[in-house]
Amino acid sequence: MSAPTTDAPSTDVSAGSPPGRGRILIAVAASVALLLAAGAYIVLARRGDPAPVATAPVTLEPGPRLLFVSARHLAVSDRADPDGARSLAGLECVRTYAAAGTGVCIHPVNAWTYQLMVLDAKLGTTKEFTVPGLPNRARVSASGRMVAWTTFVGGDSYNSGGFSTRTGIYDTRSGTLVGSLEEFAVTLEGRPHRAQDVNFWGVTFAADDNRFYATMSSGGHRYLIQGDFAARTVRTLASNVECPSLSPDGTRIAFKQAIDDQPTNGWRLSRLDLDTMRVTNLAETRSVDDQAAWLDDRTVAYTLRAADGTPSIWTVAADGTGEPSLLVADAESPAAL
Repeated sequence: MSAPTTDAPSTDVSAGSPPGRGRILIAVAASVALLLAAGAYIVLARRGDPAPVATAPVTLEPGPRLLFVSARHLAVSDRADPDGARSLAGLECVRTYAAAGTGVCIHPVNAWTYQLMVLDAKLGTTKEFTVPGLPNRARVSASGRMVAWTTFVGGDSYNSGGFSTRTGIYDTRSGTLVGSLEEFAVTLEGRPHRAQDVNFWGVTFAADDNRFYATMSSGGHRYLIQGDFAARTVRTLASNVECPSLSPDGTRIAFKQAIDDQPTNGWRLSRLDLDTMRVTNLAETRSVDDQAAWLDDRTVAYTLRAADGTPSIWTVAADGTGEPSLLVADAESPAAL
């Protein structure tokens, strides 16, 4: 292993631990950082002059537009002028993603409970899940079939006030729901692995809608895993790879890499080539605590927060050249439609 609006059925995703499984205690400094980031979704209002608002309705139809969250609402803008006039939907979301006319919105119910809404291209809800905790990640496969999410939760018995994660996957075609990846069998460095501290976050899907990648943590180490949804298995591929995002051509993964393998030092946005397992640092040198999104085969987008918590979307070249560029101010959670 390398180091490198229609009525919709509603389902609750349990906050309890699956039998025989536990949750890992997130390191204190990392927990604080994550709580602050998630808390920003809840308490921050937009600051400064408001961005211009367009009158066009918000849809998730494929096209040259950018989807994101602005002022805690779903928003889109023209890819040719992403920081120009934006169209805002009435739907409140703290995290979003969309592909092929399918979207996901993590909608706040209260400070610690959220509704995950699967959306059609007209923003009609096709499925809902009540998910516990603070939303952190959301993804839709390129075909629009598979939906994934991660939340941070508290209250696990042995964690004594710490935070754990819940990461689930929903198949929109079959209706199959996996409430937690901890249900899957794990192979760590070639051997079956069972441990109370196994923890997953940050799913990204391959083109076949079966294979996926994510981060797994166990024994104080963080790994890139490859999963097989049908077989309910995952296996480790590399270490110190968090929040993977698979490129449109399926050959590279953008990810955040803990500096000196210590998350308390921050994260460097990097790229992993799957053929060679070679890692390239991207030109963004600020700490990026986000799951990047590919805008095309050459560019990744990600969220950075100012000292007051205000988010903005930035981009950088995926080959390690150039320099970061501001894409959309007062916005977060980007996805190319």
